[in-house]
Amino acid sequence: MNSFGRIFKISIFGESHGKSVGVTLDGVPAGMSLCEEDFIPDLLRRKSGSKGTTPRNEDDIPEIISGVFNEKTTGAPLTVVFRNNNVSSKDYSNLVNHPRPGHADFTGKIKFGGFNDYRGGGHFSARMTLALVAAGVVAKKIINPAVVSAEIIEIGGERDYDNILTETMKQHDSLGGIIQCAAKMIPAGLGEPYFDSVESVISHLVFSIPAVKGIEFGDGFRSARMKGSEVNDNIINRDGTTEKNSSGGINGGITNSNDIIFRVAFRPTPSISKSQNTYNFSDDKMEVLEIHGRHDACVALRAPVIVESVCAAALADFMILEQIQKRIKE
Repeated sequence: MNSFGRIFKISIFGESHGKSVGVTLDGVPAGMSLCEEDFIPDLLRRKSGSKGTTPRNEDDIPEIISGVFNEKTTGAPLTVVFRNNNVSSKDYSNLVNHPRPGHADFTGKIKFGGFNDYRGGGHFSARMTLALVAAGVVAKKIINPAVVSAEIIEIGGERDYDNILTETMKQHDSLGGIIQCAAKMIPAGLGEPYFDSVESVISHLVFSIPAVKGIEFGDGFRSARMKGSEVNDNIINRDGTTEKNSSGGINGGITNSNDIIFRVAFRPTPSISKSQNTYNFSDDKMEVLEIHGRHDACVALRAPVIVESVCAAALADFMILEQIQKRIKE
């Protein structure tokens, strides 16, 4: 559904063109320093405005409405709200019966019997990632001194992607991309195999990001073409440090003290202004679809901070759970 986590719990709410979107976080430790200004740096990294991103320009001003008092977390559920102000809902009325190919217009209508808010993609919109970034800001404070960072490693198959982005935009088309994420200073022993392995939980949250189609840890799919002698990580000291990091910092679903490394594949957005021939349910036949509205030419351009955020959220849940388990053992 719309909530995730065991101890550090995330619940997102809102729709793209509704009054607001936001997140409620439960299980946040009391006494952490937190104010609305703390959210700004990561929110700006997600914000549109650069080449290849949507012209929709929202203020994205965070409003903490619960869980913080005198700039300290209280331990009560923490809710952050973002008001939607720059909407243009008329651009989506034709998509109700003539859904975008590759988008959730059709599946959302079927799932919710046509009662879903279709404007701007509604609850399926990438606007909802604003809530994930807000959750990540809090999660990063919880996991400190561990640090999570992500970067674009290719767009449209190119590492130097400026030219291909320019040409694709001229063609009114879109591009996908790959983001690499690294979590550093992660203690060994986090993870709950089998079904709550570190890979499982991170992957679960990563796939909550719209347009994600794949994830791999360490050598990932490349390891299927390697030998055991090539892929095995030789341990070189008592801390568990290895010569290389083929496993991406995880063995048996449990962190091994090396950096967690993974890569995420984002598909091109289906919302393109190039004409597409797809089924029109009103006319009961294939027809040319013209998509209007404001969309990213490549959603991966704004994705690094979102990937960071969900990774930090997964690690925050693991770390809080580990602290609880240690207290029980003592």
